[in-house]
Amino acid sequence: MNTKSIGISLFIFVLFLFIIKFFDISYPLKISVSNISQELSVVGEGKVDVVPDTAYIDVGVTVSNVKTTKEVKEKIDTINNQLIASLKKLGISAQEIKTTNYSIYPTYIYENEINRINGYDGNATITVKTKKTDMVPLIIEEATKAGANQINNTRFVVGDPASYREVAREKAIKNAKDQAQKLANSLGIRLGKVTNITESLSGGASIQYPMSYAKMSDIGGGGSTPTLESGSETITSVVTLYFEKR
Repeated sequence: MNTKSIGISLFIFVLFLFIIKFFDISYPLKISVSNISQELSVVGEGKVDVVPDTAYIDVGVTVSNVKTTKEVKEKIDTINNQLIASLKKLGISAQEIKTTNYSIYPTYIYENEINRINGYDGNATITVKTKKTDMVPLIIEEATKAGANQINNTRFVVGDPASYREVAREKAIKNAKDQAQKLANSLGIRLGKVTNITESLSGGASIQYPMSYAKMSDIGGGGSTPTLESGSETITSVVTLYFEKR
C-alpha cells in the first residue's frame, strides 16, 4: 500500500470518528426496523329487549313528633310487625323480606340561643323481593292496609341478565363483521383475522315507580289497587373488532 492510499484511509477513519463524536452516536451502531401491521377497527351494536322478571318494593312506616323514644319504638314496631305479617300471608317468604332501615332520632327546637330536644321521629323500611311481578300492586295495597305510609320506590329488573348479554354480544359481533365487510368492499381491501376485541355493556337499570308519602293515604283504607306495568328492558352490547388489512 502506497503512502497516498494510507493517507486517504487514515483521513476516512479520522472523519468517521469525528462524525461519531459530533453526533453522539453510540458504538457499535444498531439498526432496528419496526414492522407495525395495519388494522381496521369497526364498531358493532347488538340489542335484546327483555321483560323484567323480578320486582323490588320498598315499603315502610314513618312516625313524627313523638315525645319519647319508647313511644316511637312502640309505634314503629307495631306497624312493622303488622306489615311483615301481611306480606307473609300473601305467600312471601322470610328470605324475600329484608329490613333495610330502622332508625329513631331526636328533633330539635331553637330557643334562647340553644337547641333543645323537641321530640322524636323514627322510621323503618322493608325491601320486598318477588319474582311474581303481577303481585306488586297487591303487595302495595296490603302493605298500606297494614299501616305502611311510605312506598319509597318500586322497581322491575331482569334477575339474571348474563344470558341476554351473551345474545346481545353475538348480535354485536355479527353486526361489526357485516359492517367491516361492507367497508372493506368499498375501500377495495381484504380483511385478515380479528386481532383484538373490546366490549362495553349497558342495560340492567331498573324501571322505577316512585310514590310520594303524601299519597299513601289515598292508596290505603279501601282505595283502588295501583296499576303498574313492568315494560321491557333493553340490554345492549357494543363491541369493537380490529381486523388485519391485507
